[in-house]
Amino acid sequence: MIEFLLSGDAIIALVTLTFLEIILGIDNIVFISIAANKLPENQRGKATNIGLVLAMVQRIILLFFVSFLVGLKEPFYEFENSWLELHLSWQAIILFAGGLFLIYKSTSEIREKVETPTHDENNVKKRVINSLQQAIVQILIIDFIFSVDSILTAIGMTNNLHPNSNYSLVLMIIAVVISIVIMIGFANGIRKFIDKHPSMQVLGLAFLILIGFMLITEAAHLSNTTFFGKTVGAIPKGYLYFAIAFSLFVEFLNQKLARNK
Repeated sequence: MIEFLLSGDAIIALVTLTFLEIILGIDNIVFISIAANKLPENQRGKATNIGLVLAMVQRIILLFFVSFLVGLKEPFYEFENSWLELHLSWQAIILFAGGLFLIYKSTSEIREKVETPTHDENNVKKRVINSLQQAIVQILIIDFIFSVDSILTAIGMTNNLHPNSNYSLVLMIIAVVISIVIMIGFANGIRKFIDKHPSMQVLGLAFLILIGFMLITEAAHLSNTTFFGKTVGAIPKGYLYFAIAFSLFVEFLNQKLARNK
């Protein structure tokens, strides 16, 4: 286990996944702040911290559940004709559905941020909160909605990193815990940075489109899918890491040029 966690692939996956978890958690922080700000001032910090800790527990439970489904690798249905062959398993179905969801959710979020950036915030502001318990319940509901893409991203980044799926699960849990701890400690600073550089969040959503496409191809590969005699191969995760690193480098140069001007 320790050797795996200290390996180059695991460290790169952990750093990348933690970064994406934080970027994806920005909206969550904004909505939690809106919910907490409806309480008396002496309860706002408490509601935020309790909400984020419970959100971390909620995500870890979801990780166990989704990882169990992804672990069901045995095919239960086979299809074959002159141009298509596939062997369906629950693992492939979860990855395929997750990839479609990430692509849909990311493109929808990007469109909404460009056209109606305050739509979701306004919906949260309309809800009435009269007590700390109500605020925490609302925070958990909000986090559950945002947990789905977070969990699918973690699955996509760590799937098949190690033959033992439990090792990948531990890596995902570590990334979730680190990201939540960072958000608890630097929530306001992170939110201000993203407000100042909104392109970072759009970039994170664009990464989700890449991860969604990778999940779809991974599902086809695990199903031994063959189109017209051509077998679908898996996309090496190194390509994804390079694309993310290159995009962040370009964004860094853009921000530096903007500051110089």
